[in-house]
Amino acid sequence: MANLRPAPGTAADRARYDRATAHLDAPLAVVDLDAFDANAADLVRRAAGKPVRVASKSVRCRALLERVLGMDGFAGIMSFTLAESLWLARSGFDDVLLAYPSADRSGYAELTADPKLAAAVTVLIDDPAQLDLVDRAREGTETVRVCLELDTSLHLLGGRVRVGARRAPLRTPEELGAFAELVHNRPGFRVVGLMAYEGHIAGVGDRVAGRPLRSRAVQLMQAKARTELAVRRAAVVRRLREVADLEFVNGGGTGSVESTVAERAVTEVAAGSGLYVPRLFDNYRSFHGRPAALFAQPVVRRPGVGVVTVLGGGYPASGAAGPDRSPEPYLPAGLRYDPQEGAGEVQTPLLGPAADDLLIGDRVWFRHAKAGELCERFAELHLIEGDRVVDTVPTYRGEGKTYL
Repeated sequence: MANLRPAPGTAADRARYDRATAHLDAPLAVVDLDAFDANAADLVRRAAGKPVRVASKSVRCRALLERVLGMDGFAGIMSFTLAESLWLARSGFDDVLLAYPSADRSGYAELTADPKLAAAVTVLIDDPAQLDLVDRAREGTETVRVCLELDTSLHLLGGRVRVGARRAPLRTPEELGAFAELVHNRPGFRVVGLMAYEGHIAGVGDRVAGRPLRSRAVQLMQAKARTELAVRRAAVVRRLREVADLEFVNGGGTGSVESTVAERAVTEVAAGSGLYVPRLFDNYRSFHGRPAALFAQPVVRRPGVGVVTVLGGGYPASGAAGPDRSPEPYLPAGLRYDPQEGAGEVQTPLLGPAADDLLIGDRVWFRHAKAGELCERFAELHLIEGDRVVDTVPTYRGEGKTYL
């Protein structure tokens, strides 16, 4: 089991990123394809023979989705809006699982009227009112492929304490079974899968630098959660198979690949952040990856000794606000935020001895806190191999697709 943080970026990394993008103006964003491919291979290794479904929310670039789905070990996309799902299906992706409920009536009208889309897209349903919404929006007779979601949260002290995201309302085998029967008996819908995202395991690092007590508490919580969920998920799957011919049972995320695929009931694992490896994914004992997605901001001021200022860069990640949601100054090594300013919308002062070696126009390379959200800030990604840009591809935003 890996027990090391990712190796810090080196001067050689910085030099080749600077050489590769010397002809481009910053701000800009890049993906290091050598690191991206190595991270993809490691996800496949960790999945131990079960297919990896790519979480598009963590990639947000059609060209890179195509690249990873062309590799052995990957199969299908987990999408995050119905509009995105339909766009991907029209673009040629034939296995798209929508991971969140939708209230997009025009999207459901299109889905139910098009045999190709209806065959390619599976939607998530966990409430009868969602079925009613789909039926009111129908403009065709195509059967809607349905995935149910299991609430994976850990309940402690008789349910008085909850650990995990507030997602689906369905928790027990009895609740899932009854709902599956309701869907099964309703014309125009067919249950084909189950999804269960254990975010309190997959998305919470268990080795936080400088916080040993917190790390140990997370490890104990996750051990209990894994045991409880494995038993409950197996029971749910047995109950659902009495009602429906399940094509897949999806679980996990980048941070839980090994434990999720170890469950016999799970047929596939979801992952996406592990391709880019943003800073929040440094804090895991079970794996370490290579930072692949970076953005560069230009130095525009030198206010004094040990200080430079770069243009903007205040790109906070979603989730509970805190310092860990800010980008990380990555290269050159040794830079840190001014605690009075942090990462700013129009300017970001950076402190540290490395600042004295930076000139106006030089670049500082950053890692975003979360994966795909970086692509909401840039219309294109420059793909780097070695020390050259081999392609420039649009992000979702660059294709005019904004879904949040």
